[in-house]
Order: sequence, then C-alpha cells, then structure tokens
Amino acid sequence: MKREMKIFSGSSNRELALEIAKEAGVKLGEIDLSQFSDGEKSVKIKENVRGADVFIVQSTGYPANDNIIELLLIIDALQRASASRITVVIPYYGYGRQDRKVEPRVPISAKVIAKIIENTGADRILSMDLHADQIQGFFDIPVDHLFSAPVIVDYFKNQNITDLMMVSPDSGGAERARFFGKQLNAEMAIIDKRREKANSSEIMHLVGNVKDKNCVLIDDMIDTAGTICNAAHALKEHGAKNIFAAATHGVMSGPAIERMSKAPFAEIIITNTMFVPAEKKLPNMKILSVANLIGEAIIRIHEEKSVSSLFI
Repeated sequence: MKREMKIFSGSSNRELALEIAKEAGVKLGEIDLSQFSDGEKSVKIKENVRGADVFIVQSTGYPANDNIIELLLIIDALQRASASRITVVIPYYGYGRQDRKVEPRVPISAKVIAKIIENTGADRILSMDLHADQIQGFFDIPVDHLFSAPVIVDYFKNQNITDLMMVSPDSGGAERARFFGKQLNAEMAIIDKRREKANSSEIMHLVGNVKDKNCVLIDDMIDTAGTICNAAHALKEHGAKNIFAAATHGVMSGPAIERMSKAPFAEIIITNTMFVPAEKKLPNMKILSVANLIGEAIIRIHEEKSVSSLFI
C-alpha cells in the first residue's frame, strides 16, 4: 500500500514551504506553532499522519537556535503520531560553517546539530548547498544534497551577458567559480584574501584580468557581506565593467545590508532558501526560487527514485 505524502512547515520560511508543496502537488499540512511567554516553543500537528511519508521544511538560520528547537519538536511530534518516515528538508543548514576543529578545545558544531536532529527521530535529510561537503558524513542516515546551480545558471543564461567572468571571492571557492564558468562559457578569476578574525576579511590580490569584464562574484552564502563587498570594490579598482553578486543563501546579518548598498553591485542574486524580510530587500536584489528543485526532489524521494539524476 502506497504511503500518503505530507509536507509540513516550521516557521522559518513558510513562503518557500507553500511553494514547495504546490510544486509537489499537495496541500501544506496543518500545524500549530506557538510560543510561551518565557520563550518556550509549542508544537501541535493538527491532522492524522499515521503511516504517512512526511517532509518537514525548516531552514535553521536566524534565529538559528529557535528554529532548530522548533524543528526538533516537530520531528518528535510526528514520530509520536506514528509517521512512517520523516524527511527533514533543510534548505539552509545553520551551524554549517563550524564543520571542523580550527583550534584546540572547540566543538564541531555542525556535527552536534546533525546528531541531535538524527537522534530526535529524522529518517532522512534533504538540504541545499551545504557549506562543507563533509557535513553529509556527520549524519548516519541518508542525506540528499541539492545544489542551486541550475537555478542560478539558468538566470544568467537568460540575461545574455557578454564578456562574462566568474570570480571566486576567496581561494576556497575556486572550484565553485570554475563549475559556473564552465556552465556559462565564462572565464574565471580568484581573489586571494586573508581573514584576520571572524566575520572580517582583507583583500590581498586578484588572480586574473577583469578589465572591461562583466564579473559575477559567486559564493554559497552572503552573511555579513564583508568578503563579497570587499571583493566587489577590488574588482572595480581593477577595471571591471559591471559587477554581480550571486549566492545561494542570503543570511545577511549585522552590517550586510549597509555594506551591500554601498558596494558597486549592478545586481545581487540570491535564492529563497532563507526568508528575506522587506527591510533586507535592496532595489538591485533579485531573489530566485528553489521551490521547483526541492519539490521535484521530494517527489523523487517519495517515489523512491533517483535524486542525483536532477543534476545529470
């Protein structure tokens, strides 16, 4: 007997969850999400999920700790309600940057979060553009790792931009820039920087000739925007024509909006893996939807079909 598919949403990004449910051809499940006066989260599933194949959509970005706790409570509620399988859909995986020990006596926080989610009762994970590939190995349950590349590549192909150059804002993202360059038949450049402390960066030098080129600074996320804005200023100084920023996750914390508004960006392209409030939307910001990709992946998981073939 085929299990019924149900999709529920936490409070982190309900707009995306509604789009995903529409793409998957189901109605978003009914759930009560509330909070006590002392900040404790409260969850109640308002429909029968016994024997169902359930998907929970919840990014674990700001406020990260609240969203993680809410996700854990939803998982537990579904497990106690006898859901057949629980797949946690995490478009943006918070704590992903803390994926290794960079100095003595620090936690590997990305693994801590993975084990908590798994031990609470998740049967499977579906995420997008993890900050580090090894995060998949922090789970002992199946992980399907999606990429926003098809969405971003299609966008730039439709713009018909000439003299296009993909630029990595740091050496660590060189492989990503190379991939996009191949997809868009564009050249590639790398900005070498040295990070002096967390959430700050110093531009060192540029590898590649960007003079009179339309440059796309490509990264997995924009957080405080220091790296990508410093990179944009450096490209302008080296004679770049138009400068675009492109990233999957628009975290945009702290001084990010102020920095981006002052940087020489023709356009800032992000996806909707995280909810972007009105006060963080700039006039030159374009938000692309990944709902189609995630919705298709959910259908394939439900039907026990290949997810990796989405990118072949």
